[in-house]
Amino acid sequence: MPIFNPWKSYRRTAALTAPPGRIILMLFDAGIASLQRARAGFAVRDPAERNMTIHNNLRRAREVIQQLNIALDMDKGGELAATLGRLYDYFNRRLLESDVKKTPQGVDEVIGHFTVLRDAWAAMLRKEEVRVAPESGMVPSLATT
Repeated sequence: MPIFNPWKSYRRTAALTAPPGRIILMLFDAGIASLQRARAGFAVRDPAERNMTIHNNLRRAREVIQQLNIALDMDKGGELAATLGRLYDYFNRRLLESDVKKTPQGVDEVIGHFTVLRDAWAAMLRKEEVRVAPESGMVPSLATT
C-alpha cells in the first residue's frame, strides 16, 4: 500500500488545476531546483553517488526543458517561440555535455539563463494579473512570486 504524501498530493493538485501561465512558471521552478541539485552533486565525494546525483537531476532538468519546448506555440509565438526553441535546444546540449563530461560549467550557465527566463515569466504573469484583476474584481494571486 503506497504511503500518503500530502506534499506530493498538493503539488499534483496544484499542477492539474493551475492556469497555463502558472504551469510554465512551475516548470521553470522545477528545472531550476533540479539544476541546483545537480550542481550540488559535483561536490559529492563518493563517485557512484556523485555520478547518480548529477545524472538523475540533469535528466530531470532536460525533461523540464523538453516540456517547455513542447509548450511553445510556433504559430502564435512567431519569432519569439522559434528563438526560445533554439535556446531550449542549446540548454539541452549544454546539460548533456555537462552530464557526459561531469563538469559544472554547462549547469552553471543554464541555471543563470533559466533564472532570467523564470523571473521574466513571473513578472509577465504579475503584470497580466494586475491588468485582469480590476476588471474581474479578483485579487491577484501571484503576490508571493
